[in-house]
Amino acid sequence: MNLDPAVNSFGGGVDRREGERMGTAPKSATPAPGPARAAVRRAARTAAPAVLALLIGSGAVAACSAHGGGPGDGQGDPRAVTDGEEKLLERAEEVLLRECMEDHGFEYRITEDETPPEIGKFPYVIDDPEWAAEHGYGSGLRRKVAELREEDPNQRYFNALPEDRRQEALRAANGPSPVGIEATTPDGMELGRSDQGCRSQAQRELYGDLEGWFQATTTVDALENMRRDRVVSDPAYEEAAASWSVCMKEAGHDYTTPMEVRRSLPPPDDPLPEDEETALAVAEAECAQETGLGDTADELDRQYGDELRREHRSAVEERRRLQLDALPRARSVTGESEEGSGQA
Repeated sequence: MNLDPAVNSFGGGVDRREGERMGTAPKSATPAPGPARAAVRRAARTAAPAVLALLIGSGAVAACSAHGGGPGDGQGDPRAVTDGEEKLLERAEEVLLRECMEDHGFEYRITEDETPPEIGKFPYVIDDPEWAAEHGYGSGLRRKVAELREEDPNQRYFNALPEDRRQEALRAANGPSPVGIEATTPDGMELGRSDQGCRSQAQRELYGDLEGWFQATTTVDALENMRRDRVVSDPAYEEAAASWSVCMKEAGHDYTTPMEVRRSLPPPDDPLPEDEETALAVAEAECAQETGLGDTADELDRQYGDELRREHRSAVEERRRLQLDALPRARSVTGESEEGSGQA
């Protein structure tokens, strides 16, 4: 199950990758659907005044990459940033955003990410019966995320602004319109975003090449959904899912795939009775273990992750290079030492 929410707060921190995708507008597209297009559709459906936080999320997340300890992999390739360095880049961008927003006359607080760590734990199928017995399908976790969004001091500040000031805050954060720089997604859609506003100013100051950062991030961020699409379309996954379905039917639950279960669930604010949700989740997990669906999905996930990194090597390496080059600037902005930022 993918518990990863497409929500954020005024100050970022619930889902930074979604924040990076928001604030863009499609320029042109090929007819073929794809994960990047789905992200654009989600963005287009969201009313601008209510999503300032989504539009100024940092997007400094290294997706679909393994951590390395040195400057490269031994063949001259840039290494991936460590978790500590990734957090440093996020903090630095938040500091730059705060300074810029304050220069425009708006308050901005840097808040800690308190998203429950269990969010996004099972992208394909729950295969941990103990976790399922405790969390079910994560309705409580999703409600916690919604509460965090409502309680965020920056979001409350933004909601309290008069309408005209909200519009000014949006323009200050994101520029006057999503025009200025462009990027092309792996499935051929062209996205545009403003090269003005505090988000662009912060990223330009941190990464140097704003257009290169936007293109590399657009590509790399799309790889996660592309990877998942390939996993669930693989014959090995389909075969294991068929066995899982038989197991579920024997347990009294008539579902073809785990995704069908997800689609059948009510919204988190009006969930199934707790015992019913938990029983269904435990059955899913036990069947995933019995049929090997969880192990199959994990292996395919690794396989297609490697495959996609090879296919889009230039974008992965460009993003890593920009991140590594930005680390000294990030330390200067935050005042952190190299040890404090988790450099291996």
